[in-house]
Amino acid sequence: MGRAFEFRKARKMKRWAAMSKAFTRIGKDIVMAVKEGGPDPDANSKLRAVIQNAKSVNMPKDNIERAIKRASDKSQGDYKEVLFEGYAPHGIAILIETATDNNTRTVANIRSYFNKCNGSLGTSGSVEFMFDHTCNFTINAEGMDPEELELEMIDFGAEEVFVDEDGIHIYAPFENFGAIQKELESREIEIVSSGFDRIPQVTKELNDEEAADVEKLLEKIEEDDDVQNVFHSMQE
Repeated sequence: MGRAFEFRKARKMKRWAAMSKAFTRIGKDIVMAVKEGGPDPDANSKLRAVIQNAKSVNMPKDNIERAIKRASDKSQGDYKEVLFEGYAPHGIAILIETATDNNTRTVANIRSYFNKCNGSLGTSGSVEFMFDHTCNFTINAEGMDPEELELEMIDFGAEEVFVDEDGIHIYAPFENFGAIQKELESREIEIVSSGFDRIPQVTKELNDEEAADVEKLLEKIEEDDDVQNVFHSMQE
């Protein structure tokens, strides 16, 4: 198995750990998707993907519809996607994806977490190059041949295809998301969920005490309402 498999395995139990947090994140994703491409999922591929993810974490249909309606309201503020980069203690690189309607607040909060936990907030481009920006899809494995699918999806940019109890997972470079989504939909293959990851090219192993220092910072960051995803180079 490749790096995408190991990355998913390590993060699986942590992602969407708190259901309320998951709903908040998806709610922001819906707003950004609607603002960008309109409220009709049939005409908005990004919104279709977000709705699939909402269903995968059991977000009620009423909640999804309310979020779309709210996002269509002109009085609804815009969320801006902002990427933060820095280092945790012991040289661990961190990337933080945020969606914020108040960048001044978000910058101040993120900087305070690094300062309080002996980390350092970096400048744009300081650690992003250490991570591969990837897209991923999870599809229903029933009636599918993963090896055959992998051979077919290579033509659309897929780099790694593997199976676990959740289904078949397809990983590809970030820029191939649209092509793979379009091909899966044209074949009427059910997409259970999809998304984007930043996979560290190199990970660093820490002892328990050092790892605890890093986890302290990660917890503070992940609790922030403006934070959508956090990626790091610590070996898990």
